[in-house]
Amino acid sequence: MTDLDWTYVSPADHIAPGERAGTFRVGGDQLLTAADGTSFISAEDYAVALLEEAEKSNAVGRRITVAY
Repeated sequence: MTDLDWTYVSPADHIAPGERAGTFRVGGDQLLTAADGTSFISAEDYAVALLEEAEKSNAVGRRITVAY
């Protein structure tokens, strides 16, 4: 057992600078894709997702993925 609390936040398949959409999906250990098979998130929304997870600690000890 360890005293380390960790979370690994994986971005979508494609991450790039852009405008914040303000909404995104959070999934588990699988790549999140849209209906057309694409997987994208802006760097700005990824940063928000990362900070939200750090503040809320909803996924301690596991990996999550964020995408639109």
